[in-house]
Amino acid sequence: MSTTNMYILISIAAYLALVLIIGIVCSRQNNTVDDFYLGGRKLGPLVTAMSAEASDMSSWLLMGLPGVAYLSGASEAVWTALGLAVGTYLNWLIVSKRLRNYSQKIDAITIPEFFSKRFGENKKIIMAISAVIIIVFFVPYTASGFAACGKLFGTIFGIDYHLAMVISAIVIVGYTTIGGFLAASTTDFMQSIIMTLALLIIVGFGVYSAGGFANVIDNASSLPGYLSLTSSYVPGESTAQPFGILSIFSLLAWGLGYFGMPHILLRFMAIKDSKQLKTSRRVATVWVVISLAVAVFIGFVGLAMTKSGAMESLADSETIIISISSLLAENGAVFALIAGVILAGILASTMSTADSQLLTASSGVSENIIGGLFKIKTSKSMAMVIARVTLIVISAVAVILAWDPNSSVFNIVSFAWAGFGASFGPIMLCALFWKRTNKYGALSGMVAGGAMVFIWKYIIAPLGVENPSLAFLNIYELLPAFITGLAVTIIVSLITKQPDKEIVETFESVKKGA
Repeated sequence: MSTTNMYILISIAAYLALVLIIGIVCSRQNNTVDDFYLGGRKLGPLVTAMSAEASDMSSWLLMGLPGVAYLSGASEAVWTALGLAVGTYLNWLIVSKRLRNYSQKIDAITIPEFFSKRFGENKKIIMAISAVIIIVFFVPYTASGFAACGKLFGTIFGIDYHLAMVISAIVIVGYTTIGGFLAASTTDFMQSIIMTLALLIIVGFGVYSAGGFANVIDNASSLPGYLSLTSSYVPGESTAQPFGILSIFSLLAWGLGYFGMPHILLRFMAIKDSKQLKTSRRVATVWVVISLAVAVFIGFVGLAMTKSGAMESLADSETIIISISSLLAENGAVFALIAGVILAGILASTMSTADSQLLTASSGVSENIIGGLFKIKTSKSMAMVIARVTLIVISAVAVILAWDPNSSVFNIVSFAWAGFGASFGPIMLCALFWKRTNKYGALSGMVAGGAMVFIWKYIIAPLGVENPSLAFLNIYELLPAFITGLAVTIIVSLITKQPDKEIVETFESVKKGA
């Protein structure tokens, strides 16, 4: 191993050791399953804000989004980022406080449990199906994170992809299994800081290597459609392709996904005082807007570096930050250590999402299926054992799914994002803001939205690819699936009997309190 790689490894090893120590410290505060899965509802406003956004952005912020900007220019990357920024703000503004108060009122510690208690179902069907949906979409989502870690270490150190991926998974599972939600949230807060430093350092060094800010802009301006929001840049083509209004709305639809993201919604439920959510909203929104803007700009910088000869053309656009970090590390020991911090930022972004996903999926099995659907009663100590064993089993499945090193981080994340947004988003909004919603509408809308994601992705959208006259069908599956889930929820709720009086009274009491 070269001296440069040794310094990089020192930075990353120090970071991994720190998160494991945090897991051990936080484990002392896990006395109940409530503590393990929701941190005892005692998060502060800053940790709530930054852990929510760090677990949200994942490795695609430092790998997927810059890669998209590098390949396609502003149109796809900027509209996606704009949709995410607006979705973040609206989620904090209209959902966070109502969900925090409602979940405490009905004593729910998971999203499936919230849906079940909110609609007063006795057979726990909604709870079980919610848990199954979480597992279906979170396991591959987690697998994409493990795959990102494998690519990171494999590219930098020449380590076998599978070995690197397994080691990363063991570390993530280690501190999450030991420390639970509190460890995940605390490390997420720290990881958000590292991610921010990584983005800023990469931009500074990249602009310098490309010959300055003016050169970056001149390079982007010289490419047809690269900086346009209404046309799409096509590498190697002399003219840009039209980027229509339907494509714009399709990308803005990314923002709809926030209303159904379990690992983000759990942060709202876990804050100590709902009055602190205003502070959390401001911090989260500012961080997201800046981070997304910088990530998109890194794509522009990377292409300028390639054009100027400062960096070789990338075979995999998602490794753009890894490649820039490698160039930075060649400037001496200090820069190698800084590069290690940047690479730890990529690792941090992956870990911050994977730990939250693992906890959410684990709670779906142990709390909502074993304890909720099958009503298997266990002691507090046994419940903790089941929670941790479930987390390990789910991680093992994710490792198996991540075994293919050619998987795309961005594509996997976009599909899972659509799945949660369409399955949970419509019924979450209806559950919080429409008292006429009943269990039949919620269950039907959840299934319809989730099913439409698969139907549109694998049956309808391919028709738009094969037939140019049906190109309008080739849109992001979240948009039609979300509309389907919302429509079915409303229609079925209206044609079936009204919710029981007690459910309505609880809704009204939360509404007044919120």
